Amino acid sequence: MVSTVPYGAWQSPVGAELAASHGGGPDFVGMAGDELWWVSPRPAEEGRFALVRRRAGGPEETVLPAPWNVRNRVMEYGGLPWAAAARETGGPLVVFTHFGDQRLYAFEPDAPAGSARRDPRPLTPVSSVGGGLRWADPVLLPDRGEVWCVLEEFTGGGPCDVRRLLVAVPLDGSAARDRGAVRELTDGRSRFVTGPRLSPDGRQAAWIAWDHPRMPWEGTELKAAHVSEGGRLSGVRSVLGGPEESVAQAEWAADGSLLAASDRSGWWNLYRVDPVTGESTALCRREEEFAGPLWRVGQRWFAPLPGGLIATVHGRGAAVLGILDPASGEIADVAGPWTEWAPTLAVSGTRAVGVAASPRSTYEVVELDVCTGRARPVGARHADRVDPAHYPEPLVRTFAGPGGREVHANLYPPRNPGHVAPEGELPPYVVMAHGGPTARSPLVLDLVTVFFTSRGIGVAEVNYGGSTGYGRAYRERLRGQWGVVDVEDCAAVAAALAAEGIADPARIAVRGGSAGGWTAVASLAATSLYACGTVLYPVLDLETWAAEDGTHDFESRYLDWLIGPRDEVPGLYAERSPLRRADRIATPFLLLQGLSDPVCPAAQSERLLAAMAGRGVPHTYLAFEGEGHGFRRVGTIVRALEAELSLYAQTFGVTAPGVPALELVTT
Repeated sequence: MVSTVPYGAWQSPVGAELAASHGGGPDFVGMAGDELWWVSPRPAEEGRFALVRRRAGGPEETVLPAPWNVRNRVMEYGGLPWAAAARETGGPLVVFTHFGDQRLYAFEPDAPAGSARRDPRPLTPVSSVGGGLRWADPVLLPDRGEVWCVLEEFTGGGPCDVRRLLVAVPLDGSAARDRGAVRELTDGRSRFVTGPRLSPDGRQAAWIAWDHPRMPWEGTELKAAHVSEGGRLSGVRSVLGGPEESVAQAEWAADGSLLAASDRSGWWNLYRVDPVTGESTALCRREEEFAGPLWRVGQRWFAPLPGGLIATVHGRGAAVLGILDPASGEIADVAGPWTEWAPTLAVSGTRAVGVAASPRSTYEVVELDVCTGRARPVGARHADRVDPAHYPEPLVRTFAGPGGREVHANLYPPRNPGHVAPEGELPPYVVMAHGGPTARSPLVLDLVTVFFTSRGIGVAEVNYGGSTGYGRAYRERLRGQWGVVDVEDCAAVAAALAAEGIADPARIAVRGGSAGGWTAVASLAATSLYACGTVLYPVLDLETWAAEDGTHDFESRYLDWLIGPRDEVPGLYAERSPLRRADRIATPFLLLQGLSDPVCPAAQSERLLAAMAGRGVPHTYLAFEGEGHGFRRVGTIVRALEAELSLYAQTFGVTAPGVPALELVTT
């Protein structure tokens, strides 16, 4: 039976706990011989990340029990946290980073029960200086008795007192208490490094490096060097990239050439590069992206197969998996329901494995047989926990922004098989600004979105100017215009939804986290389009954020690009900051903050509260102990989602069944 109930008041089987327990998905896939490995979030286990193994033809196994947390804090967003190597006997050798102490560990999961080799043993020491020693992007080299990886080493107490370099960690455990036993491969002159790769003959190495003030999507360099018999690097040279060219990934081909993703054409395309001369040849020139923003070290958009073909994630907007023949430049895309592939790939023989999702399925591990073209889910398989009739039917839209510029967005209209709205009623909508801001909202099934749409609240995810997936020119729209272009583009989508009769113009909210939190607050201060807003762990004050200890090192110079160098445009730092325009905010809002956030510290949120004091604007501040930049614990996510829904219900004039009422204060 279908009931007529106002939008926003529909009964839904998707509760906050169900949505929270399915947050995130498998990540950082890899292979050890015939085995598949990946990490998987466990929101119900204090938000830890588990290491998962699937032997050929076998079930999934969680390899390490709680409290082991396979994650690291390199550049605060973390990076590839594990590696495994198959062995002829004794099963695989595995190394991983543990979030609790940030050390690198080794263990042998198939060693006899009770054997010391089966228990994780530390390979690296602990440092009490600043943020300590952090390790990521490991490459196991058992024949050399080493694991090569990225080291982030703090040299003082400040967030920017840090150096990063490529190192070789001995597998014998001799460095567990001796930092001096860690062999430095690079000299630390580059502020950032990632992607250590050893050539097939072991005689050359390659990696990616960049320096402040650039972010990796602005400009990076592909470095190459000779490797001596003792494992020392010499003859370091730059073979691709520069200040205005971003190289996002590089891999060695079987013939000793380098394969690299560069945006020199305005799009991240694939090139074959001579590691000595730097001469490059485009393998498939298209106005599509074959890579993306390097927010985390160890992301992988392509992987060369043994026969010379290349498995590659590519597309314009949505990213799909294809097999590229570099000789002809032709790509055969994978058949199947998946419309979005994450930047993690692994290959072994004729198998390619990645992580993919669609508007009807959450992210799952998918294996492709390159010979047959058959693809199938093999891990973390999607399972419908509710009737799929509750899932929204999304739409990909392009709207007109100021001056007629294109603004891309994903629309998720309300949908619930048990309810319809009264005749003539328009639904409320939440306009969502993604974080980054150099990022993109993919068109995939997300139970957090369904949490709202199944209750009669539509969602519009805006891939505003500055987003990735649409070429460098689209990214560059935000250069010097953060707080302007993103706000205008979100407003253009909101206004169009109202003008087209898709959304109730009096019931449109804005929402965002991190950089999206900045956009949400800036939008509340800049326009009267929105009835309310939800703000998660936001950037609020540019002057504070740009100070020496205002944020972490990775993004400490990001504002040079987003706003402009501080010494050149000092007035803009105050003019653009939402904190300085708090007096213009007149609509209700919910502010959510992790108290252990190193990227957007809680002090900024607390200053916004102080600025709103006495103004009579309804608002609520919820702060969560132990949460950082992005919420990972079930309890936190449930509390945040229910509070957000209650804000919308109160503002939109409906009752959200089964959700505790959020107390809004006006003092």
